[in-house]
Amino acid sequence: MAQNDQADAAAEAGPPLRVLIVDNDAAHAHAMTESLEKVGYQCFTATSGPEGADLVSKDTFDIVITDMVMNDVDGMELLGQAKEALPDSEVIMVTGHATVPKAVEAMQHGAFSFLEKPITPKSLRAVTDKAADAVRLKQTNFALNQRLDERFGFEGIIYASSRMKAVIDRLKRIAPTDATVLITGENGTGKELIAQALHQNSPRKGKPLVALNVGAIAENLVESELFGHVKGAFTDALNDRVGKFEYANGGTLFLDEVGDMPLATQIKLLRVLEEHQITRVGDNKAIKVNVRLISATNCNLEESIERSEFRNDLYFRLKVVTVEVPPLRDRREDVVPLTDHFRKQFSKHHHKIIKSISPTVTRKFFSYDWPGNVRQLRNAIETMVVLDTDGILDVDDLPPELVSAEESAPASGEGSSWLIGRPMKEIEKWAVEETLKLTNGNREEAAKMLGIGARTLYRRLEDYGGEVGQN
Repeated sequence: MAQNDQADAAAEAGPPLRVLIVDNDAAHAHAMTESLEKVGYQCFTATSGPEGADLVSKDTFDIVITDMVMNDVDGMELLGQAKEALPDSEVIMVTGHATVPKAVEAMQHGAFSFLEKPITPKSLRAVTDKAADAVRLKQTNFALNQRLDERFGFEGIIYASSRMKAVIDRLKRIAPTDATVLITGENGTGKELIAQALHQNSPRKGKPLVALNVGAIAENLVESELFGHVKGAFTDALNDRVGKFEYANGGTLFLDEVGDMPLATQIKLLRVLEEHQITRVGDNKAIKVNVRLISATNCNLEESIERSEFRNDLYFRLKVVTVEVPPLRDRREDVVPLTDHFRKQFSKHHHKIIKSISPTVTRKFFSYDWPGNVRQLRNAIETMVVLDTDGILDVDDLPPELVSAEESAPASGEGSSWLIGRPMKEIEKWAVEETLKLTNGNREEAAKMLGIGARTLYRRLEDYGGEVGQN
């Protein structure tokens, strides 16, 4: 009954923790595995030091339980490797009576605790539970740290709009899981940045994030790039080559423009996602991989399926969770904070002092549709920083496509046609409200753009009862 209670408690604490057990004595390793699996741990077994070291380098584990004395790679060496590759994990050393002093030394080097042989199931579970508590505390602190400084974005994503806030909220729910993610959106919206945020806020953050733009690879080389090849597999295969899946093992693989993947490769990718193993081109040996897959596309995959250019079964395997990144024209509130972010970034990069951006340019940026999205905005700001001579980004610094662009008042809600025939006070209030949105709530900047003093704007806001610009 007590054993069931322990299992129930582990289940309530969240997903089962991953435990790696390394011991030269296979029977002893399997006995420990069986004992911990009964109380809810997810266990993996290695029966040699080198096998344990290989798993540590390629996979993710929360707890490592290793024998002190092993051939080739001993417990102390494995401890060092685990602390480097899995900094958030805890390591428990297993020792005989003669090597207890060595185990104490191991604790001084970062081991969580040690178990002296012979080990009883009760003592094994007790020490492992304490290590699990320490791991979960780290995970809780990690989750809390994720919430800090959200005002400036989620791991480098700059935003102020409600549309992007909804995206970030969705990312925060997805990131801690291992779910396969499909990111959709137009070119230049920042899909790769979204993928980086997912990886950096996941338990795999200490492992590689490997990116591959499928559309930039020749069709006949995509399979080799993904899965690798062996020497002689084709004419130019002069040596063995490791593919992106192997490089990303234990981490995350980001496939951009996945809709451009050849059909033959799509079949093999589907098999990898189902079987968690790859086979290099020209080889028959299967290699196990543990990779989280994040894909991105700017095309409509459902239309590609109708044209028989994309497999329906792979599509549903890729889109376990979807994240749609809205175009910049649909989240204009992000233009001002992004502009200021890029101004600071490129001022530093090009060693120039750029104090501000003129209200005319800010207004033009806000009204422009940005067909190239955030990438186009970023490039425009860098161009202006490079060309600027007076420390203020103004109309004379604009790139050609923005010089000729006409300003228009972007619609807000039902648009501004309802203002016709309205009292001047309502029209004035609307103008103040829209300008505050444009400046992301910066009242001094809004006053400049409206051509009034800051005190006058404050008085106007008091007249409106403080209901404008408070969101």
